[in-house]
Amino acid sequence: MSTNISARIQGALSSGRDSGDRGGKPGGRRRLTYPMVLLLIAGGLIFLSLLRAITDVNNLTSSGQYSAALGWAVPIGLAGLGGLWAERAGVINIGLEGMMMFGTFAAGWIGWQYGPWAAVAAGILGGALGGLIHAIATVTFGVDHIVSGVAINILALGLVRFFAKLWFGAEGSEAAAAGGNDKQSPPIDDMPTFTVPWLGDWLGDVEKHDWFLISDTAGILRAGVANVSWVTLLAVALFVATFFVLWRSAFGLRLRSCGENPTAAESLGVNVYKYKYVAVLTSGALAGLGGAFLAIYVHHYQENQTGGRGYIGLATMIFGNWRPGGVAMGAGVFGFMDASQLRGGGPTIHALLLVGALLLVGYGLWKLRAGARLPATVALATAVLVTIWYALTDTVPLELVEASPYLTTLLVLCLAAQRLRTPKAIGKPYRRGQNT
Repeated sequence: MSTNISARIQGALSSGRDSGDRGGKPGGRRRLTYPMVLLLIAGGLIFLSLLRAITDVNNLTSSGQYSAALGWAVPIGLAGLGGLWAERAGVINIGLEGMMMFGTFAAGWIGWQYGPWAAVAAGILGGALGGLIHAIATVTFGVDHIVSGVAINILALGLVRFFAKLWFGAEGSEAAAAGGNDKQSPPIDDMPTFTVPWLGDWLGDVEKHDWFLISDTAGILRAGVANVSWVTLLAVALFVATFFVLWRSAFGLRLRSCGENPTAAESLGVNVYKYKYVAVLTSGALAGLGGAFLAIYVHHYQENQTGGRGYIGLATMIFGNWRPGGVAMGAGVFGFMDASQLRGGGPTIHALLLVGALLLVGYGLWKLRAGARLPATVALATAVLVTIWYALTDTVPLELVEASPYLTTLLVLCLAAQRLRTPKAIGKPYRRGQNT
């Protein structure tokens, strides 16, 4: 019976409502094959090596840069993955930022007392609590999803500030004696890291030789095999698990059907309320884990620690078209920009102006081929101006460096808007027995 229901749901989604998840109908967009992916990766490595050689900016391919980028990509990616779970079930989750705040605070509170792994568990529970509040408001009581998400963000900001003063900054308290104050928790012990034996050292030696492409590739690869946090490995496993759970299991098929056509799913025996609750709780738990990673990464909870990464996580979800692989790619881009500006990345951001100019040229030619002359002209003209800017300067202003992650967010969202395919019933109210 269960197999029959799953087959009928799959048939409904395959009729065209979920064609964006399957790469489109015959004759539509071609799906990427593994050889094509490998060619794209090789082309990207050659391009970065050339860019590094032309600009003489070693950070473009250094292991330190990519280690930092990986560290900052994890919380953004987990927030985006959390948004994906909720929105695939039809629930908009603007409250990811607040759920990350709950995660950072819970991790700081528990972590300084019981260690980093306890901080991970506390962060997951803290984020799940925020997800539960959002699920009760939107699924049970039918509150507008945007209103509920914004309320959670405001509530989280106030609560973590209140409890930080109460628990970390109270005069004479154990936390204050251990180094806590009104704005941060006492220190959390280091999280163990993972290194592939001998491989990390060997890649480090190759990187130092400054060989074109070979040393560049070694530097990038070393970031993934040397001194990697176990939470980073957990995040990678969660991305893989999300793909298999949501796209390769009956459970995932039913959950996604709740975001496409909950009325049809209900008629086939799916408990829509249950699946929405599971999705939003998982969403909050993932965002909370992202917040816990931030606290562990800098060794304590700090006020305003999330820094808008929950919102950037939403941008990665949109950039990734509600798919785990796309979210991971988006998180990598934003993590790289975060790492660049935090590592004094004026020269790095300046070198990336050439990348921006090249992307604008590609976008302009694509629009020109599609017959959209005005957008094509604007893109190509902007590419010329960016190239001139690069040629006439040696670096970029500090203010632009600091704003680069957010400017990248806006640029990516503008480009991603051309190909979005949102879940059909996202944000729509649902009541059992009623048509939507």
